[in-house]
Amino acid sequence: MKALVYNGPRDVQVKEMPDAKIEKHTDVLVRITTTNICGSDLHMYEGRTGMEAGRILGHENMGEVIEVGKAVDRVKVGDMVCLPFNIGCGFCANCERGLSGYCLTVNPGSAGGAYGFAGMGPFSGGQAELLRVPYGDYNCLVLPEDAMEKENDYVMLSDILPTGYHATELAGVRAGESVVVYGAGPVGLMAATSAFIKGASEVFVVDMHKDRLALAEKIGAVAIDDTEGGGVKKILDLTGGQGADRGCECVGYQCCNMHGKEVPNLTMNNLVQSVKATGGIGVVGVFLPEDPGAADALAKEGKIAFDYGSFWFKGQHIANGQANVKAYNRSLCKLIHAGKTKPSMIISHELALDEAPAAYESFGKRADGWTKVILKPGK
Repeated sequence: MKALVYNGPRDVQVKEMPDAKIEKHTDVLVRITTTNICGSDLHMYEGRTGMEAGRILGHENMGEVIEVGKAVDRVKVGDMVCLPFNIGCGFCANCERGLSGYCLTVNPGSAGGAYGFAGMGPFSGGQAELLRVPYGDYNCLVLPEDAMEKENDYVMLSDILPTGYHATELAGVRAGESVVVYGAGPVGLMAATSAFIKGASEVFVVDMHKDRLALAEKIGAVAIDDTEGGGVKKILDLTGGQGADRGCECVGYQCCNMHGKEVPNLTMNNLVQSVKATGGIGVVGVFLPEDPGAADALAKEGKIAFDYGSFWFKGQHIANGQANVKAYNRSLCKLIHAGKTKPSMIISHELALDEAPAAYESFGKRADGWTKVILKPGK
């Protein structure tokens, strides 16, 4: 099969690889029809993780079931399915609690597994023609009859839409509240969308990319251009000096200031200033236990200089971590099916798998107009 393989920093290549296949009776084999490039993939692409050479990338996957293991009962050949990026077993203590992102069995010695991701187990990614899905009955979301018609919407259930929704859950967003989202990338845009789904009265989205801010406005959010700094002041001015009720961090450890310099603590500390006293903050941007490629000593150890004094004094609370996709994907699927949300509106490029290396290069440069890239292995 063709697959996108990580060779090393900023070096990915479409190669012929051994076909994915059923390995255990609980597996499902999927022919990938759509797979996305995620902002998280860029951390690996840039060599900022411990990703091993020779691995197949891709954790946002959707396709058609072409084979099932002998123990698979629910999922059938011919089903169109979307795969949560996190792989769960369905029977460990965390999976039973709905915390599928922190499965205790699929990645021994750690909590949580994922397709094609550094530190998340040995599982191959789906930027390929075929994908093996462990524990298929648990991990496959079988899609409605309009799966082909709305394929570019449903594939967003693999990660970014549930992750954006998770940010609002972690922050505690309730109807009528105001929300500030840092980051107008795909996850930030989905967090803004989710805030509106939950009944937010106002949503502010802070970024420095004008093309992405235009999409935030299209969703109905107030775009805050932080190109010259001053984003915090703008939010305080728009909220009577109090700050937003809730805040979402959707950037992560490679956030940059207006000069393009990485400042890992920037969005976290800006959220403390931008959110009102006693407000909630949800963090879904990626922060890693170590970042050897970082510029400063703290960041190399996965640490940031957090404004804990102001955070404590304001009585705020923070919840964080990767999304447990299965906790949300079924309900969000129903919203797409009913036409209540259309996450595909953020797609900027739809490309063949063979075009993936060039797409990584452009997306990795954060080039204008590159918001969300989807790949079609059969194209």
